[in-house]
Amino acid sequence: MRADARRNHERLLTEARAAFAEHGTDASLEDVARRAGVGIGTLYRHFPNRDALLSAVFEEAVGELLTRSHELLRAPEPCAALVAWLREMVRHAGEYRGLARSLMSVSSDRTSALARCSDPIREAGGALLSRAQASGAVRPDVAVGDLLQLTHAIALATEGTPDDPELADRLLMLTLRGLKAD
Repeated sequence: MRADARRNHERLLTEARAAFAEHGTDASLEDVARRAGVGIGTLYRHFPNRDALLSAVFEEAVGELLTRSHELLRAPEPCAALVAWLREMVRHAGEYRGLARSLMSVSSDRTSALARCSDPIREAGGALLSRAQASGAVRPDVAVGDLLQLTHAIALATEGTPDDPELADRLLMLTLRGLKAD
């Protein structure tokens, strides 16, 4: 990428993060381009659609989640490691209003640019889940896709309740009680 194209790319990402934080993931892409000082055509050359831009914005969080999953694979308590990682998933999915809804839609649309983020997350969560299942702490019929949908649903459910910062964790813990092996 040429230097000016790289600068435009970075400015678009910076302004998209700001716009998504302020207005949610439905923020105007025209506004993102204007704030970055480029035309909408430049935005679309870098990011052909909203999901591609969301994927690029969420990429840093995905990297953090993947790094954390690798660390947690060495944790002495497999179930506690899975729970810690799921908490982080809920936190990241709730980072921008509307992101959880977009992430939920990826499970049924494998062609979305957001699937690029979803696949490595699915693998990382699957490894943590398998380890917890092998320890006997989690039922064998639990699937990683279901856990990811649940974390996104919890993030979505708590989007409109910033006055109760503990709600997401309470909902997660309530959900996880149903995962335990008998």
